[in-house]
Amino acid sequence: MRASATRDTPAGAVHAPSILLEDVRLTLASAAGPVNILNGVSVSVEPGEAVALLGPSGSGKSSLLMVAAGLETATAGRVGVAGRMITGLNEDALARFRREHVGIVFQSFHLVPTMTALENVAVPLELLGRSDAFGAARAELEAVGLAHRLDHYPGQLSGGEQQRVALARAIVHEPEVLFADEPTGNLDGATGKGIVDLLFALRARVNATLFLVTHEEALAARCDRTLRMKDGLIVAEERTK
Repeated sequence: MRASATRDTPAGAVHAPSILLEDVRLTLASAAGPVNILNGVSVSVEPGEAVALLGPSGSGKSSLLMVAAGLETATAGRVGVAGRMITGLNEDALARFRREHVGIVFQSFHLVPTMTALENVAVPLELLGRSDAFGAARAELEAVGLAHRLDHYPGQLSGGEQQRVALARAIVHEPEVLFADEPTGNLDGATGKGIVDLLFALRARVNATLFLVTHEEALAARCDRTLRMKDGLIVAEERTK
């Protein structure tokens, strides 16, 4: 059974942002020496809010998303997601946290090539021990218009179809926070528009917070707020709604 689309705060609970970054820094090693990727970023995203992150290539957008999603460990600072502080969690704890509370959509789909569309979408539910994993995955693929592609492998699907499978996989466990990194970057204009419409419809259905990395101003305008990055810092913020 699907959870309610309304995520209420329990009585007596303390309100917490869906995403909280406090003075986050990320430094990576390179042959030429340490490279500062994030230089003290602080961001707060409210539950149910849709926030777009814009900036030139190399500004740190994708790195910030990776840190916020628990896929990259910050060098310094604190990171909270879905009301829980994830700073200091080990890899196993982070993996468990993501599969319960987070959905992620990548530009390059990241589907398992040896699994069918149905199997790809069922994976998050199987990891959660859900007995209805394949039934729920089937329903999600039907919801994204792929009822006729259940048994097809990623290599047998178009780019747009692969991204629909990726969206279904990201949303099937009804995450509290949905991260999307350039979700239309590998798609043509018409296909990309359809994916964007689907992304926002799915996000609204489960009332997930959306954190979206994009180069597209029109896509950012569909969010509640836009953050702009340059040289590893947030340099501007605009409310679009």
